[in-house]
Amino acid sequence: MFTIPNKVCPISEPKVILMQKILLNAAFALFVVSSITLKAADWTGFRGSDHDGVIVEEKVPTEWSETKNLKWTTKLPGKGTSSPIILGDRVYLTCYEGYGENKSNPGSMSDLKRHLIAINRKNGEIVWKTTIDTVLPEDQYSGFMAEHGYASQTPVSDGERIYAFFGKSGVYAFDMSGKVLWKKDVGQESSSRRWGSGASPILYGDLLIVNASDESQSIRAFNKVTGEEVWKAQAAGLELTFNTPRIIKNVDGEEELIVAVPYEVWGMNPKTGKLTWYAECDLDGNVSPTIVAADGIVYAVGGRNGGMVAVKTGGKEDVTKSHILWSSRETTYVPSPILHDGKLYWVSDRGQAYCLDAKTGETVYRERLSGSSSSSGRGGSRGFYASVVLAGEYIYAVNRKGETSVYKPGDEFKVEQVNSIAGDEGDFNASPAIANGQMFLRSDSALYCIGE
Repeated sequence: MFTIPNKVCPISEPKVILMQKILLNAAFALFVVSSITLKAADWTGFRGSDHDGVIVEEKVPTEWSETKNLKWTTKLPGKGTSSPIILGDRVYLTCYEGYGENKSNPGSMSDLKRHLIAINRKNGEIVWKTTIDTVLPEDQYSGFMAEHGYASQTPVSDGERIYAFFGKSGVYAFDMSGKVLWKKDVGQESSSRRWGSGASPILYGDLLIVNASDESQSIRAFNKVTGEEVWKAQAAGLELTFNTPRIIKNVDGEEELIVAVPYEVWGMNPKTGKLTWYAECDLDGNVSPTIVAADGIVYAVGGRNGGMVAVKTGGKEDVTKSHILWSSRETTYVPSPILHDGKLYWVSDRGQAYCLDAKTGETVYRERLSGSSSSSGRGGSRGFYASVVLAGEYIYAVNRKGETSVYKPGDEFKVEQVNSIAGDEGDFNASPAIANGQMFLRSDSALYCIGE
């Protein structure tokens, strides 16, 4: 936050000049506040600019269809699971084509291409497309790799550059017109599952931080301007860590980099990558959901059978006995939760809506969403990949068939509206993006702009 320092004005200074200075300072302060407001309206990374999926100051429609509140539809040049990001009058997202577009006939891996595209927010027209060559070999398009594909990481932007992570093909920095500024390799390994990677890059000051656990069992930080590697934290315990790390403030007001790994939660120094503390827990492998946090407490959830754990931050080394506040068997496999007004909300991959008391871990409700695709859906029994978002007074939960359940947060669960867009047979795996009264939904085949 920019603040104007107080100045002592000499007594001999004329009142007219003094008044001019006061007005000039006030105008400058108004300009700064306006700039901050405009910047805050953007959705600059995975789950928003704060990476928490919550934007209470925004209101978007609660009802839409192909004939109501659908401003435009854009056919995409390829598939993808990554979410859109929004900056000003542009929407940016990644996609892939050439291989893995058809489960029955995936084609040749040598034809795989990735794209970063920019879309005009007003009319949905594609402004530019930058194509990235793929480093081969990639993981085969089969099993869970076929459920999310080769464009699963959401880009992030500081308003001057766009950063995208393409797994084995590396980390890229683009200017706002799509020109590649730099590219860095983070490894070409694969985990034991060979499911590819899905963690999105994040920004911290002058650093771009990337979870390359699948590619090299590491988390790395790069200078966001030059691409120079600043630090690398490498550990075997990072394998099967699919979630996006987050920067939070601990109980002492210090910044920590938090990542949930199989059977542990880690607190790291974001400037050096050094491990500060860890807590053992029941997140048993394949940890995909990103943590949420408030008041120096982090909440991690995930694993095949896993659960949820609340950990007080600010500790040193092993804090399992001293800093774990509660644990719960309630869990989710892929989607991330949100935290709002002292409660945790999420919809699991199997279509169950959860609400937990963040202070005690007690379950407020666990309700199955209505509709056949909520309980089964594409991908076997896994009907949800997208994480819920909260905009204004409502939670929005998008299943893989494109049905969006709308309900209010609180102690009672009641779906007020279920929306869908007819004619799109692609999977809706991406979490929604929201800015300036509009919601952007992404399927394998199209991007939709929802707004009044």
